[in-house]
Amino acid sequence: MATVVKNFEDLDLSKQYTYSDYLLWQFSERVELIRGWIKKMSPAPNRAHQTLLFNLTMNIGKYANNVPCKMFFAPFDVRLPIKSKKKDTTVVQPDFCIVCDKSKLDDQGCNGAPDLIVEILSPSNARHDLDTKFNLYEEAGVQEYWIVQPQSKTILIYVLENDRYIGLKPFGEDQIAAGRLFPEMKIDVNEVFMNV
Repeated sequence: MATVVKNFEDLDLSKQYTYSDYLLWQFSERVELIRGWIKKMSPAPNRAHQTLLFNLTMNIGKYANNVPCKMFFAPFDVRLPIKSKKKDTTVVQPDFCIVCDKSKLDDQGCNGAPDLIVEILSPSNARHDLDTKFNLYEEAGVQEYWIVQPQSKTILIYVLENDRYIGLKPFGEDQIAAGRLFPEMKIDVNEVFMNV
């Protein structure tokens, strides 16, 4: 019988886990499960990160009401279908996501690839978001992956074509960011970085 884990220190970090294990973890530390391996997340996001997430949510929210999709922001569990590994070994908490297929939603979060995922970079997670999550999202079939870079005040948008991400041009200050999945969703980059 599986046991509830109340202290992060009680986990064996040299062991791979499944989503069933993940559900038994009742400690305060935030973690993701990447191909079965535990990835401890940064402490609570800083003020700039939270401001960016709020601004982005407000801007995208203007368009989300016109489509039959749902928006979610962290903490929100997304169980990704990774073909190269056994089932239920990858659980991430993207900063923001949009899910249009409501059959993927359950009481625990999203079971499948969201249509769009946004990650906001910070010095402690940049490599994880630019490399590990980029590859995971591509493999899982996330149609668009947006990376918000606070240092350069840019938004990078990658769209899935033939199972590979193709980068659109970077969007910076005084520009309007737009992907391909929701062409009517045009985001003023200045508004995203307002008060940051």
